[in-house]
Amino acid sequence: MMQIDILTLFPEMFSGVFGQSILQKATEKSAVHYNVVNFREYADNKHSTVDDYPYGGGAGMVLQPQPIFDAVTALKEQANSKKQPRVILLCPQGERYGQKKAEELAKEEHLIFICGHYEGYDERIREHVVTDEISIGDYVLTGGELGAMVVVDSVVRLLPEVLGNQESHMKDSFSTGLLEHPHYTRPADFRGLKVPDVLLSGNHKLIEEWRNKEALRRTLLRRPDLFENIQLTSEQEKWLKEVKKDYE
Repeated sequence: MMQIDILTLFPEMFSGVFGQSILQKATEKSAVHYNVVNFREYADNKHSTVDDYPYGGGAGMVLQPQPIFDAVTALKEQANSKKQPRVILLCPQGERYGQKKAEELAKEEHLIFICGHYEGYDERIREHVVTDEISIGDYVLTGGELGAMVVVDSVVRLLPEVLGNQESHMKDSFSTGLLEHPHYTRPADFRGLKVPDVLLSGNHKLIEEWRNKEALRRTLLRRPDLFENIQLTSEQEKWLKEVKKDYE
């Protein structure tokens, strides 16, 4: 079972998210255990203050190191695991998050997420506590909570037995390096808009070829930059040439 700890000043934000859909099913299947902690509880001053003015001046407040250091230490001791957890800081300066990172984190036993607020973090948190800094995009949010929710959702759905069909995530967009092919369901003819004939043919080889070509087509039209990091097979190279002819 994966252990996921969330350090936040607003724990109530997570109750609805973790109690719904796939994230809830994951707990029911004992694939994951969530623990949301208000790190204000670890502040060692009588007012439970967790932030202060930055040295050198400047706008905003900065999260102090003591509550975060002590909270992470306590969570590690409670886990009582020989393997060190990944401690993830949600931060606009971090690594741009992607599917490969989700697949990497899904192999871990214990993840600790730190959700900050205010102007930023004391640099000693980054240097001595954190193992990963993650950004979900080139924009700034009020805090790290929404980013943590995004990362947790993308990781938990990859855990064994969480999805009903274990092959579901294997062909997700970005898992193969390509965007995913289009999907259709009943009715086959909706207001004159018809499902491609090949999908109704029952010929699984042709269907798989169509899906591969459409994945290549969609990637070519929407995210051609992805081809820079994909090693296509000789068959995919052939299909891509066929797709490109449609636009010549």
